[in-house]
Amino acid sequence: MNELKVIGREHIGHIEFTGIEGGFGKDKKAMLVKDIAQIHSTTVSRVNELINRNRKRFKDGLDVIDLKQGDFAIVLNDSGFTQNQINASANIYLLSERGYSKLLKILEDDKAWEVYDQLVDGYFTMRAEAKVTKPRIDSDKRLEIMSENAQTRKGTLLYRIAMQTKSETAKQALLAKAAELITGEMTIPVLLKKEYSAGEVAKRVHASSGQMVGRIANRLGIKAEQPGQNEYGRWANSKSQHSDKEVPQWMYFDKGVKAIADELKRAKEAV
Repeated sequence: MNELKVIGREHIGHIEFTGIEGGFGKDKKAMLVKDIAQIHSTTVSRVNELINRNRKRFKDGLDVIDLKQGDFAIVLNDSGFTQNQINASANIYLLSERGYSKLLKILEDDKAWEVYDQLVDGYFTMRAEAKVTKPRIDSDKRLEIMSENAQTRKGTLLYRIAMQTKSETAKQALLAKAAELITGEMTIPVLLKKEYSAGEVAKRVHASSGQMVGRIANRLGIKAEQPGQNEYGRWANSKSQHSDKEVPQWMYFDKGVKAIADELKRAKEAV
């Protein structure tokens, strides 16, 4: 790891922060999370929480350095930290350009990309010995990050919609799509088993009503304890016909439908 050094206060437009070099490579610029939090009008604790929650995505020495985990007392003192702040902080993170770009993916901040352009063009790519800015715009990289961030936003929106959906089947489908957008994989399976309400079962087995189907199910003892499921079906919440409250409803799997049909058949043969 290259030696860290504080190069003073930096100004990019209206943005002011502590300039730091080293740690991630010779002449490589880095930024403290406390400055990033201020730039994005949020708190250090929120940014730290986002990093810690996604810690496996931030590689030590490439994306992030925790200044609390090494002998960085001089850097911390030169960066404006008091001893009380140092003692009270569980982590004091320093991010490279790569680490900062990863953070942007999870910040969900309308200001993020405007700030990213200014910092990449005016700070991260500027060598210490050069007093004039020489922008290096990596358009392919930026487009890739923006695309991934857009996918994450779509996934988050689908997740929120799923949480408001009454149909469990539709909810699972939306969650599966959200997971695919965010992770690139269908990590949450869409329900494979078909489900039927008591009324739908009544139509399939030619019973007189859904209430009759429910009575047969109770007599056969095929309903699981609430909340739960078994091979015959599962409990789900559905909107009451007479109010806005949700009530538990037993949904039948194909095996549950067959059990009702077989019982009706036995009853007819016994007559």
